Amino acid sequence: MASAVSERLAAVERDYAGEAERPLGGYLALLAGYGGLVAGLAGAIRRSGRELPAAPALGDLALAAVATHKLARLIAKDSVLSPLRAPFTRYAGVSGEAELAEEVRGHGLKKAVGELVTCPFCLGQWVATLFWGGLVLAPRPTRLLAAVFATLAGSDVLQLAYARAEQLATA
Repeated sequence: MASAVSERLAAVERDYAGEAERPLGGYLALLAGYGGLVAGLAGAIRRSGRELPAAPALGDLALAAVATHKLARLIAKDSVLSPLRAPFTRYAGVSGEAELAEEVRGHGLKKAVGELVTCPFCLGQWVATLFWGGLVLAPRPTRLLAAVFATLAGSDVLQLAYARAEQLATA
């Protein structure tokens, strides 16, 4: 029975992907991992006895949005964090100010993880989930951590604006 299910899943993957390599099994594993993360956070929240907020505070929403953006970009593009991505990627150059371009390598789950860890848009869901879990379970330290990443995002904007002003001044 297990081999019949495995053969059917392989056929679905072939029919879906055509000539492209689309690691549906790897994506399913990542979806299961994300589901486990959400279930773990829900269980921790339940055990803590904390109440879920009726609605997120606008300040927390803005802080989490900016912090999620910055942390997801750091994980996906930062040079110093490239050792974490290296098992799943190959260096391909520089893609922008202080950001790397990397090519995903491998097959199956390895390829799926590579696609996740090189995509700040994809990582955003995971990072946001962790920030919101933290805001419920440990709001003070989570706000402080989020403030670090939000401040760093603001600093990035200022660095880019300063570099642009220098270019304009010397042109």
